[in-house]
Amino acid sequence: NNYKITFVCTASKTKNSFNLEELNIQTFEIQLNNSSFDLFIQELNPSMVLFDRFLTEEQFGWRIAENCPNALRILDTEDLHFLRKARRTAFKNNVEVSLDLLMNDVAKRELASIYRSDLTLIISKYEIKLLKNTFKVNKYLLQYIPFLLNAINLEKLHSYPTFQERNHFMTIGNFKHEPNWNALLYLKAEIWPLIKQKLPEAKMLVYGAYATEKVNQLNDKKDGFLIKGWAENTENIFTNAKVCLAPLQFGAGLKGKLIDAMQYGTPSITTSIGSEAMHKKLPWNGFIADDPKEFASKAVELYTTEKVWINAQQNGIEIINNCFSKVKH
Repeated sequence: NNYKITFVCTASKTKNSFNLEELNIQTFEIQLNNSSFDLFIQELNPSMVLFDRFLTEEQFGWRIAENCPNALRILDTEDLHFLRKARRTAFKNNVEVSLDLLMNDVAKRELASIYRSDLTLIISKYEIKLLKNTFKVNKYLLQYIPFLLNAINLEKLHSYPTFQERNHFMTIGNFKHEPNWNALLYLKAEIWPLIKQKLPEAKMLVYGAYATEKVNQLNDKKDGFLIKGWAENTENIFTNAKVCLAPLQFGAGLKGKLIDAMQYGTPSITTSIGSEAMHKKLPWNGFIADDPKEFASKAVELYTTEKVWINAQQNGIEIINNCFSKVKH
């Protein structure tokens, strides 16, 4: 390929940082609000700059425009932050998401970032429709680009552990991310006790980064609710678990944990928010339930009924192959 990729970030590398150099990607650490970036970007002279979310575009977009005026500036939203905030506010106040809630302070900043950029990448069809229809953003400024994955074939399917070889429930997510923290509290208080009544031997394995003291306080060996913390090998975690639980009550974008579950042949139960824009009209990789009693009941059904479990697994493969296949995009 006749192009080079350079990754720059204000955060320092840690032991868990991905080794981009193995992919022949140069990496540099930069400083916020520092004129040294101007000289750096002039020397680099990129033809295209991709911003990771609107906050990064706010901080560095104007410097790119001044120092590299011919560079194409692309915004990767990841998900719409203003939508997540509106849903959080609506959830906290037990009201529907309204236009007034959508027009929050984050919306003004995120929309401004979209209009400053030459192109904006949107991961969710729901969100691209929201921008076009509600906020009248020109469709030529937006590009739908979901997760792009390899299709799952029969060989891959047969490599998965079977229903009989798997045990326990699992969930995973960054605990600093409020939708994940809220979902964990909801799972612990309202869903897991109902599951445990029916399945006393089952365990709830909780993985995720930033397991602070308040997170670890939820650990309860007697109840089988186990905070495992950082996930060293997500593939092993998913393929050893029988069912993935993701009771998200607010949020935005596509949910990586649910994509991972499908890729590793692990059926899941989530909410309407969790499954949004992820499966077109295809049957879900398990069940979708917004009521805690229904959520728990479906979790027990999926955990104990092999025929239902296998069917759910096949649904997940259909979703990956039809909605997220590299070939189809």
